[in-house]
Amino acid sequence: MRRTLLLCLTMLAAGACRPARASTTAALAPAPAGAVRHVVIFKFKPGATAEQIGQLTEAFAALEHQIPGVLAFEHGVNNSPEHRNEGFTHVYVFTFVNAAARDAYLEHPAHKAFGALVGKLGIWDGSFVVDYTP
Repeated sequence: MRRTLLLCLTMLAAGACRPARASTTAALAPAPAGAVRHVVIFKFKPGATAEQIGQLTEAFAALEHQIPGVLAFEHGVNNSPEHRNEGFTHVYVFTFVNAAARDAYLEHPAHKAFGALVGKLGIWDGSFVVDYTP
């Protein structure tokens, strides 16, 4: 399990450095010195509807415009033919100007409200987070 997770994280980190198709802002362009990428990968319960996942994704995307220090946001759905995602299907990537902006995001009221929405929807079945400096 750990080996698979590490392999997935490595592949995700490598893939996150290339532009993706589902982007709210510019695809992952070269980041300025000191920038931090915050990668969140979700697993949803089997009964989660497309509408509920869409509501959660829209709320996540809205944080880009509610929280200072966000350079870019993008998201996508796993489409790997390897079938090694272990049920984790939805990827959300924020690029912050620096670690301080990322840290402020974590405590921001809009992020807390997003967390409350995740709980209210009742569709979350797990997630993991990876932050890195490109």
